[in-house]
Amino acid sequence: MEKSVDFREENQFKQSERYQAIVRLIDKANSEDIEFEEWQGEAHPKRYLYGLRMSQALEVFEPEASESLSIAVRAQHIYRWKVPRSSYPLGRSGYLQWRTYLKGYHAQQIGLLMQQVGYSTDEIEQVQLILSKKHLKTHADTQTLEDIICLVFLQYNFVEFATGDIAKDEEKLLNIIRRTWKKMSAKGNQAALKLNYSTESLNLLKKALDL
Repeated sequence: MEKSVDFREENQFKQSERYQAIVRLIDKANSEDIEFEEWQGEAHPKRYLYGLRMSQALEVFEPEASESLSIAVRAQHIYRWKVPRSSYPLGRSGYLQWRTYLKGYHAQQIGLLMQQVGYSTDEIEQVQLILSKKHLKTHADTQTLEDIICLVFLQYNFVEFATGDIAKDEEKLLNIIRRTWKKMSAKGNQAALKLNYSTESLNLLKKALDL
């Protein structure tokens, strides 16, 4: 993500006061993050930076995205630091419990913010449906959200992930890559192949996918 990037405002709803207000509220909420990530020599609230990256990726991947999807993408990790992974048991079972809770938590939080700026119950429920991911592969906006999540992960976090503790177990790492790939649509897979990777990351990707 470049510092100078300007999101295109092709969709009419993006010009509305209401949409701009909800984006400001999401960004304000995520600017309160207690965790920081360094980017281009500066420290940024981690989830605030993540929200910007998600919106940028959506703008490239699906420039005519709906208002509901645009909000869901920006709010994907809203207030996530308030529910740390350590609040659930270790192991895969605890991890899955945490992830399941987060889907409902993020949906609840964005609903409260959307109410503040005048979105209707139906509009709020549309965003919450996308964030719940209950209809992945069959609901277009939900699938696009998953594609964006995976693309942002591959573009910004894959190198750190692949060189961390999990890298000690290559087969486990390869299986995670394969599961990530399966979550994405064919369009998402094509977009992922066009990202810039380090030599090490590209080799892992090719090995996992038999490319």
